[in-house]
Amino acid sequence: MPAKERPSPEEMNQRVAVLKRFRELLVRQRDKFRDYLKVLDNQRADIENGDVDALVVHVEAEQGMVAEIFAVQKVIDPLEDMYRAAYHGAAPEGIDDLKASLGELQTEVVKRNGQNQVLLKQRVEMLRHEIMTINNPYSKRKSVYSGNPEPRALDIKG
Repeated sequence: MPAKERPSPEEMNQRVAVLKRFRELLVRQRDKFRDYLKVLDNQRADIENGDVDALVVHVEAEQGMVAEIFAVQKVIDPLEDMYRAAYHGAAPEGIDDLKASLGELQTEVVKRNGQNQVLLKQRVEMLRHEIMTINNPYSKRKSVYSGNPEPRALDIKG
């Protein structure tokens, strides 16, 4: 069986650079998910308080965050492939923990987003019901012109 060759210094530098970048992106993604959770908490409060303007602001912020998360994920995926190739499947210290915490945050984001959707649907249904039960005070009144008889003839001579 041949002895394992030691990687060259250039290869080691490349591996270290890939690992650092991969770790940096995982931390960045984790931070983005934490920020996203804060926005979801604010959205929940806005829904519960009926603050439509604040809800719109938070929904716009959410859309931007989702776009950023997807952009970072597009970079993470190929970098993870490079990292696995460089380390032959072995996981350096801390990477598995970062990936696990990122997975937990993703699960929590999906859960809270679902809760907010349910809460928003309930709020919309409640508002629909309120609108349907509003009593229009003018609906049973006659028009101010209803007492005037309709004209029967038209004078065209003037």
